[in-house]
Amino acid sequence: MFFKTLAVAALAGVAAAKPCSTKPTAASASPTRQWETAYTATAASDVAAAKATAKTNSPTSHVKGKVFDRYVSIWFENTNFEKAKADPNFNFFAQQGILLDHFFGVTHPSEPNYIASVAGDYFGMNNDDFWRGDFNVSTVFDLLDHKKISWSLYQEDMPFSGFEGKAWVNQKNGANDYVRKHNPAVIFDKVAHYEDKLAQIKNLSLTDPAHSQFHADLAADKLPQWMFITPNMTSDAHDTDVTTAGSWLRTFLGPLLSDPKFMQNTLVLITFDENEVYADRNQIFSVLLGDAVPAELHGTTDSHYYNHYSELATVQANWDLPTLGRWDVGANVYSYVAAKTGSQVRAWASEAEFNGHYWNASYAGVFYDGGKGNTEYPAPNLELDGFRGRPILEEVKKTWKDSKNPTYYTGALELPDGMNPPKGYAPIKA
Repeated sequence: MFFKTLAVAALAGVAAAKPCSTKPTAASASPTRQWETAYTATAASDVAAAKATAKTNSPTSHVKGKVFDRYVSIWFENTNFEKAKADPNFNFFAQQGILLDHFFGVTHPSEPNYIASVAGDYFGMNNDDFWRGDFNVSTVFDLLDHKKISWSLYQEDMPFSGFEGKAWVNQKNGANDYVRKHNPAVIFDKVAHYEDKLAQIKNLSLTDPAHSQFHADLAADKLPQWMFITPNMTSDAHDTDVTTAGSWLRTFLGPLLSDPKFMQNTLVLITFDENEVYADRNQIFSVLLGDAVPAELHGTTDSHYYNHYSELATVQANWDLPTLGRWDVGANVYSYVAAKTGSQVRAWASEAEFNGHYWNASYAGVFYDGGKGNTEYPAPNLELDGFRGRPILEEVKKTWKDSKNPTYYTGALELPDGMNPPKGYAPIKA
């Protein structure tokens, strides 16, 4: 079957899902080089050689949004809600915007949360392995390209634009710097297949701003309209603590809040991938701020239910984008944006059901490791085309129209987890 995952194989010592089809459609001619794996080498000599010729793109656009004209998502790591809220630097930014105090990760560990935020599902991932998402899985980048909205990712201390390796350590002290698992774009072949799209995945650096592509784009007024920013493993609290992360954020974001080249009707989301204590509910600290947030909402709290799919839903509502036909369809739009876009912010139908979901374990799927269960990609639910007035991306409908794969997306707000899995996708331990 065209869409069925055939196997899970070992590739160069790391796990890699064999795609259901790595061949692009006829409309996208295959390049002479296989860019999906062109930049995976991590030896210092290989990185230096690739860096010398790697392409960097800095596209810009000016597509007017209903509420904001630029969206910036900054992710941190593994911190419980209350701990982040108590940090003076994170609290400082909360006072500059809207605290979202019922925001939840979708599972553990890190990587599935990152891919969920751009693809509308984590496809059973319960690990931080080296994966490649099938070419037929569309993401937010397809939605943005559809509307000609510029986008880029900025990954702190990534060695060069488009780097696809699993990790890159600090060459002076050996500390973890960049990791692939925190780069949601490069994981999907639909992005990595194209050199020009890889070239939009760039670095930033606070220790060496002269070689920071983020700062170069900022100075040249060439920042895109959609950005995903990932600090390195020290700066994001993964290998350190929330105090270190808060200090980094204050240094990085603080000056940008008054920089007219950054603040152009800009909405910034500060968030975390997951909480720290896996046995607890996966509640995470999140704040909306920027010059797109009205002054009267500064220092306020929004207690509606949100998760990482709300990023997709909010961007879709703001720019009238189509959907992916997955969990993005039912996710809540951030309420202040919803009020200006005609979106309905909902609550769970059952408080008991809500309280019974912890989102601290994954359901089964193609990326589920260490067990058994359904390993098929779920198909987007094409019956959700037009749901709540929003169509599914035409490319998604064309790609999946003949698929016999099951689907579990309903357009509902309620979101499953490993203890309450979608039908047919219960995790089964080996």
